Amino acid sequence: MGVVKSAIGDMLMTFSWVVLSATFGLQTTEIVTAAGVQGIAWAPLAITTFLIFVYVSIFTVIFGTASFNPTGNAAFYAAGVPGDTLFTLAIRLPAQAAGAAGGALAIMEFIPEKYKHMISGPSLQVDVHTGAVAETILSFGITFAALLIIIRGPRRLLAKTFLLALATICFVVAGSKYTGPAMNPAIAFGWAYMDSSHNTWDHFYVYWISSFVGALSAALVFRTIFPPPLPQKKKQKKA
Repeated sequence: MGVVKSAIGDMLMTFSWVVLSATFGLQTTEIVTAAGVQGIAWAPLAITTFLIFVYVSIFTVIFGTASFNPTGNAAFYAAGVPGDTLFTLAIRLPAQAAGAAGGALAIMEFIPEKYKHMISGPSLQVDVHTGAVAETILSFGITFAALLIIIRGPRRLLAKTFLLALATICFVVAGSKYTGPAMNPAIAFGWAYMDSSHNTWDHFYVYWISSFVGALSAALVFRTIFPPPLPQKKKQKKA
């Protein structure tokens, strides 16, 4: 039952994250306007970073160890972090994809018509091979940063969450002119499902293969630099 509970938690968390993250641009615009800081160039990025920090903090309390990124789960497994097995990863991934598709459908169904033009997910802005390279590099970067922050970073949870939010916004901005970016196959799948491009080669190549290659490469590099502790052998009692 443990793996089923994890899969359900992942699905609910991914659903919620897709709904909320799709409105980050809208929320940022509204806050910038309300605060009267339209002339400050860095204000939108600072506000979006703060929104990510707040929502991730809330999600951590509500969903606990649930996850909305299958490449993150796979990377932590490859880095030697205890928790998942290949079996649990195989169960959690489709649950995350289903949650993402449900979230994308829900937000587009219920968001007022006047805001729909502000709601979108990752989309390929360049040719497919350039996009694949970009998504690989971005996934490597965000995954290595996440491993470094969570495993070797500060002890305080809020500090970890803030650094994760900062790293996320940096890589999102860096990849915005290439792939959206996604750095998360499940969320990319959810939005691709909206326009029936989820079963195309380009989508699979850029947002699945490239993301997993980047994330697993980051995990292997991290494991090489910071090898997991060897299991201690139990001392046998002398007769």
